[in-house]
Amino acid sequence: MAPSRPGHIVIVGAGAAGLIAARELGRAGKRVTILEAQDRCGGRIHPLPVAEFGYAAEGGAEFVHGEAPVTRALLREAGLSLSPIAGTRWSVRDGVFSQNEAPAPHEDRFYRVLAELEADVPIAQFLKRHFAGRQYEQLRRSITRMVEGYDAADPARASTLALRDEWMGRGRGRQGRIAGGYGGLIEFLARQCGQQGGSIHLGTAVSGIEESGRGIIAHSGDGRRYEGDAAILTVPLPILEEIVLPPAAREKAAASAGIGYGNVVKFLLRFTSPWWAHAGGRDLADLSFLFSTAIVPTWWTQHTAKHPVLTGWFAGPKTEGMARLSEAQLVEIGLASLAETFHRAPDRLRKDLVAARAINWAKDPFARGAYSYATPETRKAQSVLGNAEGGPLFFSGEALYRGRDMGTVEAALASGLETARAILAE
Repeated sequence: MAPSRPGHIVIVGAGAAGLIAARELGRAGKRVTILEAQDRCGGRIHPLPVAEFGYAAEGGAEFVHGEAPVTRALLREAGLSLSPIAGTRWSVRDGVFSQNEAPAPHEDRFYRVLAELEADVPIAQFLKRHFAGRQYEQLRRSITRMVEGYDAADPARASTLALRDEWMGRGRGRQGRIAGGYGGLIEFLARQCGQQGGSIHLGTAVSGIEESGRGIIAHSGDGRRYEGDAAILTVPLPILEEIVLPPAAREKAAASAGIGYGNVVKFLLRFTSPWWAHAGGRDLADLSFLFSTAIVPTWWTQHTAKHPVLTGWFAGPKTEGMARLSEAQLVEIGLASLAETFHRAPDRLRKDLVAARAINWAKDPFARGAYSYATPETRKAQSVLGNAEGGPLFFSGEALYRGRDMGTVEAALASGLETARAILAE
């Protein structure tokens, strides 16, 4: 068993949850060792080189969602500012651009029935039970697209009650981006860890953790051993399954099967100029988001910044069909989607292309996907994983956050803080 008051904590993962937990523990005088498989901190926060896109583009997390009290407090502490999302949201259907997408037919009834739901079921089952008729086809398509696209979730698994909390809570707190990107926040946390005596070991993939009489021993893939009094695992759910754990911890970790985990393919395309500003016969100079029915259905700009970059978003179970595609092939799909949306020749887009990325997060060996979502079993699973009793191993990360904005950086930060404080309270 671990000491009742562990003095040295090993943290697996230098993402948002791991770094803020390390900072909190370091502030309390604990010795902290962070083991990170990547050659950088941040995890699914992945800033790209400024030279590539002309600004600190985000290969991973980009937006601050909702109230995000932990994130906003950290930004103030770090002297970083939050820029609100500006501009106009456009939709394209059958080649027609419109600023205000009309609500799907029967949407009012959908929200009335949704508000009356008591027992949780997957959203696909909810739609089948209450909106199975042909007259609801467009509604079903709209809801499914939202679940897959925004939550990166499988409608056959996604919790209807969790989606209700999310949808009916929208509008609380400004949405925004961190000026200069999330990288500044990660650098701030990593720097503070170092100032408090914590050590960060990059390129150190943990293959297993065992309990010892003195606490725990973490084993890396290259044979190195790291001893501590306790350990916090902050890795994404698919990676958690690959780490060898003691029987009691493995039994607890098995509960993670009740938490959904989705994927995203993110496209970043830099052009010689913002050609879309006057495309489609409309003045799109203040374009913020664009929604269409193309393969890559969602695009956004950096408005009000003038960077000639479009960011594409393709999420959910359908990304599995892209598993074998190379990045170059994915970029071609992104260009084809834009060409279809704007009725523009693909060759013309290629000629104007300066830089391109297409990041399939499922192919990242240390992420295997983008972020978590709630299923009807998730709250029970989180209670099991978040139980601090029964050994020196703790679980933390965005998947364990019990608030409305699960799957966000705020969720990771809040979970990391909660885990650190649970250890300090022992």
